[in-house]
Amino acid sequence: MTTPAEPIKVMLVDDQELVRAGFRMLIDSQPDLSVVGEAGDGQEAIAELGRTQADVVLMDVRMPRMDGVEATGLIAGSENAPRVIVLTTFDLDEYAFAAIRAGAAAFLLKDARPEDLLTAIRTVHAGDSVVAPSTTRRLLEHFAAAAPLTPTTAAAEQRLATLTEREREVLTLVGRGLSNTEIAETFVVAEATVKTHVGRLLAKTGSRDRVQLVVLAYETGLVGR
Repeated sequence: MTTPAEPIKVMLVDDQELVRAGFRMLIDSQPDLSVVGEAGDGQEAIAELGRTQADVVLMDVRMPRMDGVEATGLIAGSENAPRVIVLTTFDLDEYAFAAIRAGAAAFLLKDARPEDLLTAIRTVHAGDSVVAPSTTRRLLEHFAAAAPLTPTTAAAEQRLATLTEREREVLTLVGRGLSNTEIAETFVVAEATVKTHVGRLLAKTGSRDRVQLVVLAYETGLVGR
């Protein structure tokens, strides 16, 4: 007899209790998802994660005491860190961009369709990143185009030093939001070959996931400048 898989454990972080209540109702209505904790700001979230194991964190970015950007950075830098989905009201929000740079795996608007939110939770838990939505690309394009080459982005350039020419080309297409299938079609190679390139990109650049590769592509000027 097959043992059913444990539900994906979700933590809600938002300073509005009514918002958290709405998310809890939606998530707990799914047999494969379960809300295991709530917090009203980033500081409270860090403390709660010290007591409660979560797989995915839904993180508001604009909160008192400690905002979602700082909290995301602390969470992403911890051992066995849960995946963070950034939630915001505005699709061109510098706080959301900073949270993605800090290690968030996804960016969603609070008025996203319920099925999109549920899909995002399952997707990031599976190890993928929610990069494709046009809001994420617009967000990165908006702030990368406006940002000068700072010491941070200069340091990012150093992370490309060991890449082959083909790996740079793959990184550029990842930065433009193409899927592995689309990249494989572009280069007329097997999708497995693209997956190998992406794996090497993650290892060589020290990127945690595909979102971090997208950010790196923008920071180094491969895309968006």
